[in-house]
Amino acid sequence: MTLNDNPKGNYRFLTGIAPYSSGVVAMFGFEIIRVRLLHPVPVNNSIFIRIQQYLTGVGRPIQALCGMEFRIPEPLSFDGFKEFNNEYQQMLKDMGLLLDEVNPIARTNISPAEIELNEPVVYAFSYTVPVNDGCTLPSFIVAGAGDLDDQANLTPSAIVRPGETEIDALEEKVKVVMRVMEQRLSGLGSGWEELSSISIYTVIPLHTLIKNTILKPIGFAAINGVNWYYSNPPIKGLVYEMDMRGIRKELVLDI
Repeated sequence: MTLNDNPKGNYRFLTGIAPYSSGVVAMFGFEIIRVRLLHPVPVNNSIFIRIQQYLTGVGRPIQALCGMEFRIPEPLSFDGFKEFNNEYQQMLKDMGLLLDEVNPIARTNISPAEIELNEPVVYAFSYTVPVNDGCTLPSFIVAGAGDLDDQANLTPSAIVRPGETEIDALEEKVKVVMRVMEQRLSGLGSGWEELSSISIYTVIPLHTLIKNTILKPIGFAAINGVNWYYSNPPIKGLVYEMDMRGIRKELVLDI
């Protein structure tokens, strides 16, 4: 992973794979704001037009868009996930959001377990704005990662202990994802102590693991707890996903 500049968006991004970057951090003098949609909107070209209109209204270019969060009806096959990503990548290209064909935008893509969705929807998005109060706190988003040995290897062979849900297998899965989170945090120039929110996505009970595999390693950041979404990762066969962020401002809006 390398940390690259997106000067038009006023943020830097960790290289990832074609569908998303590994994370983003606001440049000096800027911060990230997250917008959760009160009523999620279908993933298509029109939502990016609406996001652009919103950003124009707050004085920001579409290139300030730095994070996307999706919810999909059900986990996809690896081939289905690639097809979804190809369509998403084309939407970003149509909006002029790729940098030399590289996607700088971080992403989390999750399938809620107890909610019926007819199609993929945008749950939240994030963008950069100038800091107007002199705050110098880091502002960043770590993209979602699931229980794969290699996040770039989107094949069944990369799944950590596939088909196993015993406690030792779950512990290994969580530890693998925690290592990815730590690597990405470090790559963004941040650490556990600068987190404002940690989210985990699984339908597997992890109560016995949370203390030792998540809360203890993050030190004082554990004071903020963990947000557990009863959801599945976006690919069939995966059982655990995680993302995190360190930001000051979050909004709930309809756009």
